[in-house]
Amino acid sequence: MGFTNSAFTAASTLVAGGILAAFMQPALATDNAFELTVKDHQFSPAPLIIPADTKVKITLKNLDQSTAEFISDDFKGGKLATGGKTVSFFIGPLKAGTYEFHDEYHEAASKTQLIVQ
Repeated sequence: MGFTNSAFTAASTLVAGGILAAFMQPALATDNAFELTVKDHQFSPAPLIIPADTKVKITLKNLDQSTAEFISDDFKGGKLATGGKTVSFFIGPLKAGTYEFHDEYHEAASKTQLIVQ
């Protein structure tokens, strides 16, 4: 006994739907992705605003030639980005509030805020 045309069509639709859903999943995850740049030892956007109680992906693009380090004394998380490179990392979930972060190598010039709401 073989597949009928309608059974074959239904099975194909289920398989295609499952494949499509698998490819769509990463696109949904980008809702919690944020881009941050550092240039002249200053972060942009400043402040950075992210959602509360959510793990977020930060993509840090270092437009300077020197190494920068995203770091905070207020929450765990941080990452080194050598000159001209882009790195990604995760922070959170964090409770609503305002947190300070900076470039460890140029703290006075780079200090800014992470607003979690």
